[in-house]
Amino acid sequence: MMYRLLADAVMVTHFAFLAYVAMGGFLAWRWRRTIYLHLAAVGWAVVTLVTHVDCPLTVAEDWARRRGGLPGLPPSGFVDHYLEGVVYPEQYANLVRLGLAVLVLFSYAGYVLRRQ
Repeated sequence: MMYRLLADAVMVTHFAFLAYVAMGGFLAWRWRRTIYLHLAAVGWAVVTLVTHVDCPLTVAEDWARRRGGLPGLPPSGFVDHYLEGVVYPEQYANLVRLGLAVLVLFSYAGYVLRRQ
């Protein structure tokens, strides 16, 4: 039971991280110093996307799920399991990624303009 709760907690944390990657640049409009944390989060997201490095949160959730008697995450990972084919069709994955990149760049442009 504890491992299942841990798996759920990691899953929620992972969704929160993804939401922060998408929207955290807007927080920097109000709290300027958070831009460095957001740059690190976006950098990590890009590294995992480009190099196919396993995210530690994915590894932790998979471990907890297996220890709790649940099936592990598929080899394709967290995003493929919870988002692709569920929230958006799989064939639009690159379009969704482009949209997120534009959103982040827009938040950074707003950050720069608000600093002036």
